[in-house]
Amino acid sequence: MMYLAYQAHADFMEPIRLAASLARMTLTGPLVNGYGHAGLRHLAAAYELVERAGLSHGRPDFGIRSVEVGNREVQVVEEKAGVLPFGTLLHFKKDVDIAQPRVLVIAPLSGHFATLLVNTVKTMLPDHDVYITDWHNARDVPLSEGPFGFDDYVDHVIRFLEILGPGAHTVAVCQPCVQSLVASAVMAQQGNPAAPRSMTLMAGPIDCRINPTKVNELAMSKPISWFERNLITKVPPGFGGAGRKVYPGFLQLSAFVSMNLSRHLKAHMDLYHHLAEGEAEKAETTKTFYDEYFAVLDLAAEFYLETVQYVFQDYRLPKGELTFRGQPIDFKAIRRTALLTVEGERDDICSLGQTVAAQDICSGLRPHKKRHHMQAGVGHYGVFSGRKWAGQVYPIVKNHILASD
Repeated sequence: MMYLAYQAHADFMEPIRLAASLARMTLTGPLVNGYGHAGLRHLAAAYELVERAGLSHGRPDFGIRSVEVGNREVQVVEEKAGVLPFGTLLHFKKDVDIAQPRVLVIAPLSGHFATLLVNTVKTMLPDHDVYITDWHNARDVPLSEGPFGFDDYVDHVIRFLEILGPGAHTVAVCQPCVQSLVASAVMAQQGNPAAPRSMTLMAGPIDCRINPTKVNELAMSKPISWFERNLITKVPPGFGGAGRKVYPGFLQLSAFVSMNLSRHLKAHMDLYHHLAEGEAEKAETTKTFYDEYFAVLDLAAEFYLETVQYVFQDYRLPKGELTFRGQPIDFKAIRRTALLTVEGERDDICSLGQTVAAQDICSGLRPHKKRHHMQAGVGHYGVFSGRKWAGQVYPIVKNHILASD
């Protein structure tokens, strides 16, 4: 019922948004030139906010067409290097002759598409051969493909690394730091030749007992049965995954927005004023961010519930109780995959200490194969996106990969 109600509201709003769009275009068209009159500019700005008042459920375009390598601009083409039921291994292929370290960027599966890491990819592309886990929207995956749980996510990461072949590196951002660490351990245990040469874990919940955040407190405030009863719903008819149980992206987005409601309200008030005052560049920056932020995907119910329980409630990884396909995981088996952990000083989603805990868990690694970096002055997103990521964090990640290649 919950998903049906949401979809009914979205369908109801669609003609209203379309009407607002037409009204805005009329006011700003060449015959009226609404942007030349203050009153019409404010009205057009209001119409545009109504026009934008909705979510999208398809992956936005990465929009990476070229990148500067050395002293020349080279073309970038997106290629599907491998397609699995719940994710695609996407390759940002460049027209270069030199060999570069192959890097698998492991994107979060937390209500947004992999394009959330577009800035991460853009920064890494000049120096690396970059691939990314392009997760599929669960509401589009037919029931015939079966469930997708915590172990299935790990399996997808392992399969993608096998497609890349020996010698690749992994960079995991946020939630998949856990699955990235598990995949490396399982591959080391099995002697898999495609085990990564290095792994970088950035702002991930390795040990949520340390400095709990609001996210951690929320996960601990209710039993897992409450999450299943109140947050899980079935995809309605009309979609490829009709009947699949999911944690809808619109619910997860609502939770994220509520954590910083005043900031999002201010951002939209600022957007209104930028539009009304004709400050196109400032308006475009805000619109670009929210075009991505309001593009949501649904999570398979199994993956969401198991992640909440295993990572945020039971702390199975730091306690040594996490298993893969029912078998114990020996993290001491990781002896050749160099480790870099990165945290943000002001991270209110994955706080200081939670990611660096991986250093002790990987006790089989010699000290020279382990490194930690705490980036001052950044929150969660600043660890992998923005000016300090590009200027201060990325050089460390780059050197870590180069030293391990």
